[in-house]
Amino acid sequence: MANEEDYFIAANSVGAINEEQYKKLDVLIHTTEAISRSLYQSVYLIDYYKKGFLYVSENPLFLCGHTAKEMKEMGYAFYSEHVPENEQQMLVEINSNGFKFFETKIAPEDKHKCYISYDFHIMLDGNRKVLINHKLTPILLTEDGRIWIAMCIVSLSSQSTPGHIEFHIEGSQKYWKYDLDFHKWREKEMIQLKEEEKQVLTLCSQGLTMNEIADKMCKSIDSIKFYRRTLFEKIGTKNITPHLLLPPSINYCDFPHPSQLHY
Repeated sequence: MANEEDYFIAANSVGAINEEQYKKLDVLIHTTEAISRSLYQSVYLIDYYKKGFLYVSENPLFLCGHTAKEMKEMGYAFYSEHVPENEQQMLVEINSNGFKFFETKIAPEDKHKCYISYDFHIMLDGNRKVLINHKLTPILLTEDGRIWIAMCIVSLSSQSTPGHIEFHIEGSQKYWKYDLDFHKWREKEMIQLKEEEKQVLTLCSQGLTMNEIADKMCKSIDSIKFYRRTLFEKIGTKNITPHLLLPPSINYCDFPHPSQLHY
């Protein structure tokens, strides 16, 4: 079983942060709290200097029966208690190799633009567990470019197994996928979708049936099924449920807004 110190490595060792700097975090905490109220995902802030949680939202998805205050006080002990033991070592490896990658491979100007995404189980009551997607992005960096405060966003996973570790830089057409078997990062290209596939994805995420999508796009049912099948093959999933997040290796910037889908 992993202990709390296993999640903190020298590559992201944060030097002294004084109390005056901490006083300035009130605005960040209040802003994060306000944002979390409008999201269905769970949000929390990690403090890498004090090695704990700075803020935890009230969303019950990630609380596992605890209150937000209890989880904040637990800090990294939460993972030891609520992540299956066989996945805790995976999280330690993600932390270690993720920070090393951030420190050695990411240009200073890109360090505010990146995030890491991965999936793991959390244990609820009894032996019941749920697979979640966990994204971590830097919020505040030290003068030497190390992460002081990070924001984490937790949602239900669109995958069926843990892992799926990806490192992204905003605006880049490339991303890096971590290979747990060979313990190394591999460079990948962002998934490119055809216009019809983007439209099907947008309409599927709204909960429309195949018939409704065909009507919206003025296409046959067979065409919609073909677009959906090729879409699923590209994104590596079997279904698209409303509010279920899809792999981050898709660039959503070019997607049509639902209000633009008039046919």
